[in-house]
Amino acid sequence: MKLDRRRFLQQALIVGSALALSDRRLLRRALAQEDMELTGNISPVHDPCIIKEDDTYYLFCTGAWIPIRTSKDLVEWELIGNTFRGLPPWAREAIPRADSIWAPDISYFNGRYHLYYSVSTFGSNRSVIGLATNVTLNRDSPDYEWVDEGLVVETHTSSDHNAIDPNVVLDDEGIPWLSYGSHWSGIKMRRLDPETGKPSAEDDTLYSLASRAEHPRAVEAPFIIRKGGFYYLFVSFDQCCRGVTSTYRVMVGRSEDVTGPYIDRDGVPMLEDGGTQVTFATDRWRGPGHNAILQDGDQDYLVCHAYDARRVGIPTLRILPIIWDEDGWPTVDMGSE
Repeated sequence: MKLDRRRFLQQALIVGSALALSDRRLLRRALAQEDMELTGNISPVHDPCIIKEDDTYYLFCTGAWIPIRTSKDLVEWELIGNTFRGLPPWAREAIPRADSIWAPDISYFNGRYHLYYSVSTFGSNRSVIGLATNVTLNRDSPDYEWVDEGLVVETHTSSDHNAIDPNVVLDDEGIPWLSYGSHWSGIKMRRLDPETGKPSAEDDTLYSLASRAEHPRAVEAPFIIRKGGFYYLFVSFDQCCRGVTSTYRVMVGRSEDVTGPYIDRDGVPMLEDGGTQVTFATDRWRGPGHNAILQDGDQDYLVCHAYDARRVGIPTLRILPIIWDEDGWPTVDMGSE
């Protein structure tokens, strides 16, 4: 790839910093960061979430029983197994036609890793969100064991929203909040009990965070972070799961309060079709969406899937360094392909 002068200087600065730190892993990561060329087992990956424990990154995604991948440098990825051996019995009873587990979310609070996941069938809002916990993600530890904690929230065909695509954020007091939702009336939120990881008895309010008015009301996959005095709500608009014809794109708004209101860069509330676009399709990478955010030291990354037009639209892991502008809004470089 031909580099212009500005990109050459940017790469030189990155590499120079890595050399100064004498860290071979950081050097490798720095060299890859221009276009973040990932290697190893990076497809199929759909609806990824990510977390770091010690010196290892762990990535979970949609799949039969929640596949797990690991990396030491965010560049090279290895598939190491699955979270479950099958669908939890309670979820099988609730959603008999389900054949996989969707859109997991990983977080750490109250001394345990919390893996929220959704079980549903395509096009239905008869859906459930469950929870599994573990004290460590290191499979070599004698303490490694996923414990399924059962149902967290559910929706029925009579509900006006859809209990899939969970995400947990801790507020500035360390209280966990669960956002979720797909289509229907949009993105919802419940306060959680830190001890159980399930809905709090102290606040049973179902908060509304984002919605779209026009059919098919395509907003889903919330992910919230705290940064610089704001909570940022990322969501995905439009259609996934159609290979190279997918129209997914990540949008964002922000709020001073975790429960909203979330407003986009132009001042439009996300409950009124608002959202500032973050990801864009390229010739190769179509429908980049369903993102997580990795806050790793002083660098933030947008982690998502995109459909690779060079490989018949297979969903593939993408990790994009975030640039925060002077007004505190995120942007990403989608690359030159």
